[in-house]
Amino acid sequence: MPKIKTSRVKYPEGWELIEPTLRDLEAKMREAENDTHDGKRKCEALWPIFRISHQKSRYIYDLYYRRKEISKDLYEFCLDQGYADKNLIAKWKKPGYERLCCLRCIQTRDHNFATTCVCRVPKHLREEKVIECVHCGCKGCASGD
Repeated sequence: MPKIKTSRVKYPEGWELIEPTLRDLEAKMREAENDTHDGKRKCEALWPIFRISHQKSRYIYDLYYRRKEISKDLYEFCLDQGYADKNLIAKWKKPGYERLCCLRCIQTRDHNFATTCVCRVPKHLREEKVIECVHCGCKGCASGD
């Protein structure tokens, strides 16, 4: 008789400290996904999901790199399990991308004239003072702001 494999995940030490916050953010994410999209543009319906995803990734990034409150094992576990976006965090470590809102804002194929998003332009160089990114609803994520 073959053995039955169970998919029990072994949580690293310190998980109990960050679990309540991550569970709250997961609940907000589910609520944002199930929210009605009446009266919104197609892109506006995704903005809350992008914001919550950014918030989860920033929370884990700050705990590991800024406050140094979690271990490397717990940080890598969170990345492997999908609690944070590892590509976004990799960009945050590079100079000039510390405040990046989402990866779509720096992909040149998604914009006219092969440039980046308007939210990446510093506030003092903008023609319009109040803007919103079409992709994620960001009002400005340039590192010089």
